[in-house]
Amino acid sequence: MAHSINDNCIMCGACASECPVEAISEGDPKYIIDPDTCTDCGACVDVCPSDAIDAP
Repeated sequence: MAHSINDNCIMCGACASECPVEAISEGDPKYIIDPDTCTDCGACVDVCPSDAIDAP
């Protein structure tokens, strides 16, 4: 199961630039994580300034 981005997302892009497999893309009104690409590495969680990424 992949990480997910909740409504706390402030669209800063920190998570997308940190993702080693490019699973995160800009959505509306928040970034989204492709569950088929996400490897659950957690890199995005560590850089998110608004605690918007939930672990599986």
